[in-house]
Formats: sequence, structure tokens, C-alpha cells
Amino acid sequence: MIKPDEDSSRFSFATARVFSFIKGNCRFFIFQSFNFTGAIAVSFLLATAFAFLFLFPRFQPVVNEVEIPTYNDSVGQIPNYNYSISECNFFEGGWIRDENYPLYDASQCPFAEQGFNCLANGRKDRGYTKWRWKPKNCEIPRFDIHQILEKLRGKRIVFVGDSLSRTQWESLICILMSGVEDKKSVFEVNKNKITKQIRFLGVLFSSFNLRIDFYRSVFLVQPGSRIPKHSPKRVKSTLKLDKLDDISKEWINSDVLIFNSGHWWTPTKLFEMGCYFQIGGSLKLGMRIADGLRTALKTWASWAETNINANKTSVFFRTFESSHWSGRKRFSCKVTKQPSARTGGRDWSPISHTIIEAVKKMTLPVTVLDVTPMGAYRSDGHVGTWSDNPSVPDCSHWCLPGVPDMWNEILLAYLMSMNDVSSLPPTSRP
Repeated sequence: MIKPDEDSSRFSFATARVFSFIKGNCRFFIFQSFNFTGAIAVSFLLATAFAFLFLFPRFQPVVNEVEIPTYNDSVGQIPNYNYSISECNFFEGGWIRDENYPLYDASQCPFAEQGFNCLANGRKDRGYTKWRWKPKNCEIPRFDIHQILEKLRGKRIVFVGDSLSRTQWESLICILMSGVEDKKSVFEVNKNKITKQIRFLGVLFSSFNLRIDFYRSVFLVQPGSRIPKHSPKRVKSTLKLDKLDDISKEWINSDVLIFNSGHWWTPTKLFEMGCYFQIGGSLKLGMRIADGLRTALKTWASWAETNINANKTSVFFRTFESSHWSGRKRFSCKVTKQPSARTGGRDWSPISHTIIEAVKKMTLPVTVLDVTPMGAYRSDGHVGTWSDNPSVPDCSHWCLPGVPDMWNEILLAYLMSMNDVSSLPPTSRP
């Protein structure tokens, strides 16, 4: 649905394009006297051009403009959490501009990594922080942060995955910190600085006895400590597809467990670095990356069904996060000022498809957070050159605040819809 003023703009834009077309292609009509035949020809060209422009418009709106209901703290309005998750597909929808965003100031959150704080790193436009994901047939509730913290009291939330998982972890902490009066009561348990080198980071909200942990495990399965004998010289390391990461025992005792994996399953991160697949004692030099991922997810699924108590732990798996690299070799990174009008095919990913298919075969309830389509439009939300290393453009990671905040709003919608956070229903699966 396009607003009336957009219709006018579109008509003006179309008119300009038509006369530009005539000027560039029909000059002989302008510099010669018009006879009857010429008038007919011009009329025909005008009619054809207008028909083409309106039947095949170049411009499409990113989203529909709709009015968004908001949480009004001053009148004590409390969002209704008791709706059926199965009635809402959170991942089919569009982005709407919302002046109530962002949800926090990254410069005021000590757990927002410097490299993701784009505004502090020199980004001038703030428009990318003003977008909210709107599901097609339902609403993502706007929560009272104090109520969320109370419902999460005494819980342990664990994120496992790569740097995109760490970004979501940082985002959730910053969102929840906005509801904490004593900021010093929130701290990293080992007094570690938030960096990508550390395999474990844990933040405690001491006033609520709430722990939010992150474990870095980019493949989820175990890196090989020894290369099999008689391996070719090109083999520098291996990935044991039949064994889960050796830190997996630390993930078990949790109330909420969120996994992700994807961005490291590429030739540049594996074969070009001399890393090849291993099953048992055998090196699998001919195995494709897609098959390696599928095997690793089978190992993860088997581990989860053996070790996770579904009565205690709610399990989520987030799909592949859309990146916006361009160019022939996909080395170019151009961050836009507005969300893209089209997905450019980024709304579907073979990695996401493999994740979804693996979860479908499981008996353990696992909720898939299918964020691939929603990120496909957000070419404006990436770090770009506004990081702690501006010489290396980045069209994979996201600015904070930004897109990962919506992942967490959806996560909280799942959690808060239940009376007991640790007892989510058997999940909706794509």
C-alpha cells in the first residue's frame, strides 16, 4: 500500500522519465514541424511509455505504512503475552519506520562491542536505527523491561555460535540493562573485556540472579587437535564432524539455549585455510561443505536429544544472517542509507534450509528463528567502515543498536508468551 503523497511523487517521477525518454529518443519530432502523422506517433509513444512505467514500475516500497500500537508506561498498559505462538509467523512481514527506536544507546551499554557501535565510530546517519520488523498478520509485543527481568529472575540464558551470536548476546544484554537502575549490578563474571578472542563470556544481572552467557563455537563441532597420519601437506587442521565441541558440556545446565552457525562454513574459512573434514580417524578430503554442515548438524541434533532436558531447557536455532557483499567476487561492501526494496535473492539461504531440515527431523522441541528473510532487506544496517578497524569494510556484521535487536524482540515474544519461561510449548517449525 502506497500513501497518497507517494502516488503523486510516483506520477511526477514517471512523467519525468517519459519526457526524458522522448527527448533522448524522439528528437526528430521536436525539430520538425508536426503534421498529423507525427502527432499520432507522439501520442502513441506517450501512451506506450506511460503504460510500461505503470505496469512495470522501477520503484517498490520497502514496506507498507501502518500505525503501530505502543506500550504506554504512563497509563500502566501491559502487553498481552497470552497469545498463541502458532497463530503468528513472526518471520513473514516487512520493515516499518518507528520513531520509538532505537531501544538503547550503545555508548551507554558497556557490553556493546566497540566494533559494532557504528554511531560512536563516525556514522552520521541514524535512520538505520529507526526500523522495526512488522509481521504480516500479527504484532511483536512491546514489552515492559521490568516485567521481563522479573520473569527471567533466576534463569540462565546461553548463546552458542559465532560472532553473530555474540552480537545478539550483546544486544539482549543492552536491551535488558535499560530497565536496570543500578548499572553496576550488571557485570561480566570474570571481569573480561568484551572481545572476539574469548571463548566464554558471562554477564550477571545480580539484582535478578539472571545469567546471560556466550560460548564461541563457530562450527558447533570439535576442531581436531591432531591431523591424521599420512595426510597431504595441504591439510593443516581438521574439523571432527562426528563430535560436538568439547565445551558443549557447559551448555547443558541452562533454561534458554540459542544456537547459530553459518558464516564459517565457506571455502575461505575452511579449505583455503587448510582445514578439512574428519569423521572418526578418517580424513574426508572430497566432502563438500554442504555435506559437512549437514553431518555436523546431525551430530548436534543427536547431542541435543541425548543431553537436553526439554522440561527444563527451551532450545532455539537461529538461521543464517543475510550479508550484503557485492561485486563479481563479493568483496565490495556498500552500506545504504535505507533498507533495500528487494531482497536480491538473499531471503533464501542453503545454510538456513539445511538448518530447518535438520530441526524437522528432531524429536526434541527446537524453535527455528528464521531471520534470513528479514535481514535480506537491511543493506543499511551493516557495520561497513564504521568499526574499530575502518580499513576493512564489513557487510556481514550488524551495527548496534540495529537488526539483532529485532531477533531478541522475537525471542522475548516466544519466552514471554508462556507463564513459565522454561516451559515453551513444542515449537512451530518452518
